[in-house]
Amino acid sequence: MLYNYPMAELRKKKTMLIFGISSFVGSNLAEYLKSDYRVVGTYYGNAVAIPGVVTIRCDVLNRNAVQTTMLTFKPDVTIYCVGLTSIYDCSEHEKTADALNTVGLFIVAGLTERIKSKLIYLSTSYIFSGLKKNYQENDTPDPNSVFGKTKASAEFFIQKSSMDYIIFRTCPLYGRSLNPRQMTFFEMLQKKLLRGESVACDTNVHVGFLDVIFLALMIKISLEQNVVNRLFQLSSNDVMNYYEFAKLYAKVFKTSDGNISKGNWRFPAIDCISSDPMQTGAYYIMDVKNIEFYFNTQMPSVEQSLQATYARFGGKKGAKMNTKQGSGITFI
Repeated sequence: MLYNYPMAELRKKKTMLIFGISSFVGSNLAEYLKSDYRVVGTYYGNAVAIPGVVTIRCDVLNRNAVQTTMLTFKPDVTIYCVGLTSIYDCSEHEKTADALNTVGLFIVAGLTERIKSKLIYLSTSYIFSGLKKNYQENDTPDPNSVFGKTKASAEFFIQKSSMDYIIFRTCPLYGRSLNPRQMTFFEMLQKKLLRGESVACDTNVHVGFLDVIFLALMIKISLEQNVVNRLFQLSSNDVMNYYEFAKLYAKVFKTSDGNISKGNWRFPAIDCISSDPMQTGAYYIMDVKNIEFYFNTQMPSVEQSLQATYARFGGKKGAKMNTKQGSGITFI
C-alpha cells in the first residue's frame, strides 16, 4: 500500500528499507522510525498497512525481486527483520529457518554493498549455548539450537563481507505487534491475565528482557552518530526466567499474579555439551559494557524496562524512555 508524502518531506528524509515489516520487530521499528525516515517495508505473506509507510510485497529468497526493490527505492539504511524467530519453529522447520535467517540475509547483504546502503542486522543471545553465565561480544558463538546456528552464520557472513553494517545482538524483545495476525508472548500474557486464565511459564531458561522500543532507540542513535561496522549486545542488565518475568509484569502493571504458575517449556537443544544442561537452567547473560560505554548510557533492568512499557501504554506512573541528541537512554 502506498501513502502520499509531501514532496518537501521526501526530499529531506533519508530512506530506510525494512525487510520483514509485518514482523513484530519490523512493524514496531517502522512505527517508531517513520518520523525521522522515509520508511519502506516489505512483506511476503502477511500484508500490513502502517500510516505514513510504503509497504510492498517482496520475497527475500528471490534475488531479482530484492534487487528490483532496492534499486527502486535506493535506501540509505536497510534493516533485515525477516526470519523464523521462534526457537521452536526453527527446530521443526530447519530448511525454512536456514533459508530465511541466512540465505535471504546473504542476498540482501550483497545488494546493500552494491548500492552503498548501511545494513542493520538483528541477532540474538541464542547464538550462545547458555552454559556460560556471562558472554562477551568477542566470545566465539557456541549455539545449541537451530535458531542460534542460523543467526551465528548470518553474523559471521556480515562481519566478513559487509563494508558498512551494525549488528545488534539482542535479548528477547517484548511488546505489542502491529500485525493483528501475530500475537506476541507479551500480548498473550496480558490477555490471559485479563481474562483470569492460568498461565504456565518456563523456569529453566534465563534471559534478559527489553521493550522493543529500546532497540528502536538504539538504532536511531546509532544512525545519528553514523556508527560503522560495530556489533553491540543489547540486553537488560539482569536476567530472569519467563515465570519471574510474568510475576514482575503483574507487579508493574498492577494486576493479579494468582494465575501465573511455574512450568517447564521444551527447549529444542541440539549438540549439547553436557548430558542435560537444562537440569540447572540455561543462562543467556550478555555483557553490555560495550554499548553502555560507546553511547554513554546504562542499560535498564527488566523492571525498569517494564516500568517504561507501562508508561508507554498509558500507565499513570512508571519510568519513561527518552533520548537526547547524541546521548543514550535516560529515565525521567
